[in-house]
Amino acid sequence: MPDAWISPGDGMPRKKRVAVLISGRGSNMASLIEAAKADDYPAAIVLVVSNRPDATGLAYARAAGIATVVIDHTRFGGDREAFERELQAALEANQIDLVCLAGFMRLLTPWFVGRWPSRMLNIHPALLPAFKGLNTHERALAAGAKTHGATVHFVVLEMDSGPIIAQAEVPVLAGDTADTLAARVLAVEHRIYPEALRRVAEGSVRG
Repeated sequence: MPDAWISPGDGMPRKKRVAVLISGRGSNMASLIEAAKADDYPAAIVLVVSNRPDATGLAYARAAGIATVVIDHTRFGGDREAFERELQAALEANQIDLVCLAGFMRLLTPWFVGRWPSRMLNIHPALLPAFKGLNTHERALAAGAKTHGATVHFVVLEMDSGPIIAQAEVPVLAGDTADTLAARVLAVEHRIYPEALRRVAEGSVRG
């Protein structure tokens, strides 16, 4: 697929077109949308896609003037590839260059991942390669970890295993619960995801 661009104006570099995939509130999506408002940011968030019609992040995206698409995964009777073919069609129709997963609670098939090599990013609430998968905060506390954090990485076939783009640490404090630790991690997620997308969009980091 050839790169498609948005021109922010005379004399400014052209911006990569980005789709953000969400399943819920989309707080990381919101951080990307806010960052992309800057004239010198090398990416434009032009599409938000959700697999859940009730995802609250959709309203935020619409209020920001961003096109939204809902592809309800329950319509496909467990056929993940059929769901992804409709998703792929939406991305192609909007000439998307880069995909950002932001709380998108769907496992992706090799068919889809193979169409976005080094062009699909994910944010994970742990310091990869530690604590891949779910329930990262509970597992970090159970393991007695002294530090925890977040990682932005390229998506590859193996879950949470792609090349790392950015990481940030937070301390694990005495008396932390999964919720208090999650809140501290979320704050750094909102900082590093826009920076990671910037690096990829401007070409300074490649998968």
